[in-house]
Amino acid sequence: MADTTAGFDAVLFLSFGGPDGPEDVMPFLENVTRGRGVPRERLEAVAEHYFHFGGISPINRLNLDMIDALRSELEARDRRLPVYFGNRNWHPMVEDTVAEMFRDGHRRILVFPTSAWAGYSGCRQYHEDIARALDALAHREPATATDDPILLRKIPQYWDADAMIDAGADAITRAAGAMPAGDVPPRLVFTAHSVPLSADRAAGPASDGGGLYSRQVYAAATAVADRVGHTDFDQVWQSRSGPPQVPWLEPDICDHLEALAAQGVRQVIAYPIGFISDHLEVVWDLDNEAADVAARLGIDYVRADTVGTDPRFIRLIADLIERYAEGGGDLRAMGCGDNGAPCRPDCCVPVARPSRVSGAAS
Repeated sequence: MADTTAGFDAVLFLSFGGPDGPEDVMPFLENVTRGRGVPRERLEAVAEHYFHFGGISPINRLNLDMIDALRSELEARDRRLPVYFGNRNWHPMVEDTVAEMFRDGHRRILVFPTSAWAGYSGCRQYHEDIARALDALAHREPATATDDPILLRKIPQYWDADAMIDAGADAITRAAGAMPAGDVPPRLVFTAHSVPLSADRAAGPASDGGGLYSRQVYAAATAVADRVGHTDFDQVWQSRSGPPQVPWLEPDICDHLEALAAQGVRQVIAYPIGFISDHLEVVWDLDNEAADVAARLGIDYVRADTVGTDPRFIRLIADLIERYAEGGGDLRAMGCGDNGAPCRPDCCVPVARPSRVSGAAS
């Protein structure tokens, strides 16, 4: 089903956000964990990961790089759609960005989320971000809802797009080229953000049996592995936090490296398939913790690039925008929704979540 009403006049690039300096770290973490009762000492422990990098997450800079590349791609296609940047947890906050877009005269806005996946944190929470921004706008501009309505349409999930699979395959090929020559091919290990098992069971429509997030990740990993000629690979998880008694998706990347070493594996390529760009959880969990574990175990370890500004991935974003820009595109596609309404009422419903610091697949 396509929408045949008027076309869209702007794009909101919606992401998770990250601190831009040491003074931002604790306020950012407080935003991430708002309403969850996370102890101060837990926030301080996680803050040390950010301070290791000068209190700066790479995610904002890398998002801006993607936005610049996307603007150039849209201009090359003669698509005069301005692209704005907004975040869930740090400046520019989505509430401020939507208000800016409204003041600039935009009323029909396509929203590109920086998560490709199903699940609460990977999809439904982006709908909630949109709804929160619209609620804030209604308070700032009381006449908006009746006299000057605005529509924000979230673009659907894109985890299985050929361009994303191809970009990931090339990232692995480049990583293999950086690996010392060995007698056997390096072990290919895919990582994505872990979530509680209860959250994964709630991912997708209830009628579909849940587990859509983990099933999507495994399907994407299978497709990328096939592109690079690997019939054997491992799907593992990273960035788990919260009470140890709460079960999460596993194994963890570091635990898995221990298991691989015990099997005699001596070379590993880790590909963070669950992330479209580097941010704190990629550079800390994979480039520091996992790399340190691999070095201790005597494993040659290379982390493959995220897709980021790969031209094929940027073209994919532009393709999605073009598909929906004139009112086309499948409005029933998984993840698509207007003004904060999820694609299906029972899809990726939030569950009672343990106190944790990070969002999934952001």
